[in-house]
Amino acid sequence: MIEVGIIMGSKSDMPVMQAAKDFLDEIGISNEISIVSAHRTPELMVEYAKSAADRGLKVIIAGAGGAAHLPGMTASLTTLPVIGVPVKSSNSVDGWDSILSILQMPNGIPVATVALNGAKNAGILAARIVGAYRPDIQQKLSLYAEEMKQNVLDSGKSL
Repeated sequence: MIEVGIIMGSKSDMPVMQAAKDFLDEIGISNEISIVSAHRTPELMVEYAKSAADRGLKVIIAGAGGAAHLPGMTASLTTLPVIGVPVKSSNSVDGWDSILSILQMPNGIPVATVALNGAKNAGILAARIVGAYRPDIQQKLSLYAEEMKQNVLDSGKSL
């Protein structure tokens, strides 16, 4: 069963969003990745968000640039946690339009928001959510944190 859905507004978001998929694959969490545009395929977005829980998804990661409505609109259609990834796109205002569109959600429609182009952190956060119910994922996340710690300690020795 697929646990994390990764969606994005267009194929041009894929270079950013790939980092979320790569992390989830590395840690062993099943995932799917799709292009679902809030503006160009709104019916598909509604269908995706409304069917996500019934299909077994636990978390949705939604990346979007520009007006960046995909994460918020997806969150309005499901009770699953949605993690928004603001993407700096070609029509972006230095990414601020995407950041603010995802970050400034109204009461009742939460979207966890990571940094601009921060898809890897979105993958890590999704893994932590899934890991709250899977001890095997908790253990892998602990090992990942230990590896990061060791990398910092090792880099300090080379100064």
